[in-house]
Amino acid sequence: MSELPFAATTPVSVSRIGLKAKNAENLAAYYRAVVGLEELARDGSVITLGASGRPLLEIENDAAARQEDPRSAGLFHTAFLLPSRADLGRWIKHAIANNIAVDGASDHLVSEALYLTDPEGNGIEIYADRPHESWKWNGAQVEMATAALDIPGIVASVPAGSPEWKGAPENSVIGHVHLRVGKPAEAEDWWNSEFGFDTVAQYGSSAVFLSSGGYHHHIGANSWQSPGAGKRESGQTGLTWVEMRSATAKAEETREDPWGTVIRTVPNKV
Repeated sequence: MSELPFAATTPVSVSRIGLKAKNAENLAAYYRAVVGLEELARDGSVITLGASGRPLLEIENDAAARQEDPRSAGLFHTAFLLPSRADLGRWIKHAIANNIAVDGASDHLVSEALYLTDPEGNGIEIYADRPHESWKWNGAQVEMATAALDIPGIVASVPAGSPEWKGAPENSVIGHVHLRVGKPAEAEDWWNSEFGFDTVAQYGSSAVFLSSGGYHHHIGANSWQSPGAGKRESGQTGLTWVEMRSATAKAEETREDPWGTVIRTVPNKV
């Protein structure tokens, strides 16, 4: 059995997210077939998906929802973290065998990742971390990059004769959530003050990466598509909330970031 990824062992980490969809059935089918999540529960218009019993994603059906504007504040991508490089290799083989459309693939030095877009326009990252002991830090800043991904090398890391991809393995988690915001500096201040997150990387004034406990990032915030965006409008598709686990939380809390994105905090129960 794999170990829980480092991302989920820090004082604060991502637990799960909620999406609003015009067609929750169709969207849930995509996350089952492509990401490998399993359906865990249904409650009215909400479908809960996860991995090995761990809830990761809730999809709420709202056929009347307006399609969100990709230039508005919202979700850039949800990053599903697999426990090992071999698991990522299995997923890549699964994607190739099933002609799954991929938008991009990158080596970020701290991690190796592939990117997709779901049928309602929500971004997805499927990734595996390199051992956190190997990450390079320049003071408080972690070294990250966007380089070509060694797909053959990742596929070759799958042990010969080992099982093929059978869905997201045990201890798959949401490693980070990357948000579209109007002003990254404002997001940085909010996550620093509300969650005590450290700023671990910045790309000029257009993107910031923040984390707890020395992870490379639990939250990313960029204005690449959304410079100057204001508060999110209600009744849209896309991100409805992000839930964080906290080692110090005694009960559930709910707050909103400067763009009206609901951020829940729950006690840490990994």
